[in-house]
Amino acid sequence: MNYLAHAYLSFGQDEVLVGNFIGDFVKGKMMNTFPQQVQNGIKLHREIDKFTDTHPLVRAGQSYLRPKYRLYSSVITDIYFDYFLAKNWDRYSEITLLDFTQKTFTTLKHYHLLFPDRFANMLMWMEQENWLLQYKQIEGIRKTLTGMSRRTRFPSKMEMAHLDLVEKEQEYQVIFFAFFEDLETFAREKLLEIQDSNAGH
Repeated sequence: MNYLAHAYLSFGQDEVLVGNFIGDFVKGKMMNTFPQQVQNGIKLHREIDKFTDTHPLVRAGQSYLRPKYRLYSSVITDIYFDYFLAKNWDRYSEITLLDFTQKTFTTLKHYHLLFPDRFANMLMWMEQENWLLQYKQIEGIRKTLTGMSRRTRFPSKMEMAHLDLVEKEQEYQVIFFAFFEDLETFAREKLLEIQDSNAGH
């Protein structure tokens, strides 16, 4: 999943949110340098990604993209799902998406001393352009995918993937609603499991 989903699936717990955001930037022994709840968030991030990558509904959605985008199809569906989460935000939260994104950035900045350098640099751009809010619009998805395409080691064609979203929006929305219900249940239970296993550490 992408950043908006990871933020939402931190369930209002600040240090879990931090870990959920920096999960891709933490390797090996770095894990032990973080407070326990941040470590829990990193572990949750990885469990969410694993659950997503192996879910049959997600794989079904990727099957349409794979002939054109190959290994990048999983990245693209992550971005698509943030689009549907943002677009249907009122279905999942009682606070507005704008308020949620602003609270998320405020919380993250409070913990800036914990950030790996690569994440700190990215967060500056993420907040400046409010990527989380941009995900609500097709144009925001186009900009996100185009930016990611520029950073790939091989030609990815991701700068064109917003057109596939426009073409198959209804089909992908059906997949998202069914999958995200499973994911939210999984993430709530997994976070409790992680926290219980690390209680007292």
